Amino acid sequence: MTDWKSEFRSSIRSFDDLKSFFSQSPIHSSSLPKVFADKKYPIFIPKKIANEILSSTPHSALWKQFIPNEEETENERGLLDPIGDQVKEVAPQLIHRYKNRALFLPTTICPINCRYCFRKNELNSKIKLFKKDFNKTLQYLKDHDEINEIIFTGGDPFILETNILSQYLEAFSNITHLKYLRFHSRVPISLPSRFDSELISMLKRIKESFSQTHIVIHINHLDELNEENKNILKILSENFTLLSQSVLLKNINDNPQTLSDLFYHLIDLNVRPYYLHHPDKVKGANHFELDIEEGKSIYKKLRQIMPGWALPQYVIDSPEANGKKNI
Repeated sequence: MTDWKSEFRSSIRSFDDLKSFFSQSPIHSSSLPKVFADKKYPIFIPKKIANEILSSTPHSALWKQFIPNEEETENERGLLDPIGDQVKEVAPQLIHRYKNRALFLPTTICPINCRYCFRKNELNSKIKLFKKDFNKTLQYLKDHDEINEIIFTGGDPFILETNILSQYLEAFSNITHLKYLRFHSRVPISLPSRFDSELISMLKRIKESFSQTHIVIHINHLDELNEENKNILKILSENFTLLSQSVLLKNINDNPQTLSDLFYHLIDLNVRPYYLHHPDKVKGANHFELDIEEGKSIYKKLRQIMPGWALPQYVIDSPEANGKKNI
């Protein structure tokens, strides 16, 4: 397997890198924006995914999700914090939105920069939420024994070095009322080489300190699956409960057949569809939005072609930080 650190370091990191990479294909090169403010909305694409995009078309789901678009900067209606992360910040890197669970954000780094990301503005800003003071974070958790689940999000928690991630997990495992552990991650899909033997062994060891460990995998379209990440999902499913979360995105997966194709493939890989998110009103990502009535219509049709046990919950988040609600 490819060394994940080398793969990560060699990723496309700027608009100039992107133009250079796609210069080998006139079709792809001509479809890029003429200019793009990558300081405002950074670009980060692993070369393997860039090569998959190169072998597809500029109309593909991969292109639309990960290649920058002029609309990000030309039409910036929307919110900087569309689900109220900062409203519910209770300690450094910690969000307490629901009574019995808390979100921990140990990093702002991701394995790929999704153009629709609901945190695309927060992750690129020096906001208070991401300033570290782990002792304060631990103390808050110790003082709130109603919290029984700690959820790693970000950024992407699996981008952390294994020893650093282990230190966080060991500290949380010593808080007796934290019974459940959950990770939300794109790494199994976008940088599967990260799941080396060292990381998997550490996770298998630490899971013994929790009643259950869930890994929620972020994936939106069947085109994102390949032999490498399917193999990683199979390995992970032997040791952990795997769930999926997807975002309903305009002109990418906004039809029931595309969604059912994805969900059935995930089920065959022992990944249970968990969340289908209605797109958040993110500043710089409004070209991915669709009307909620249109979304409800798509989900209704999805229910007609899939059994209930295979359907994710269709949810929407509140800008007022009230959390998810079913649509």
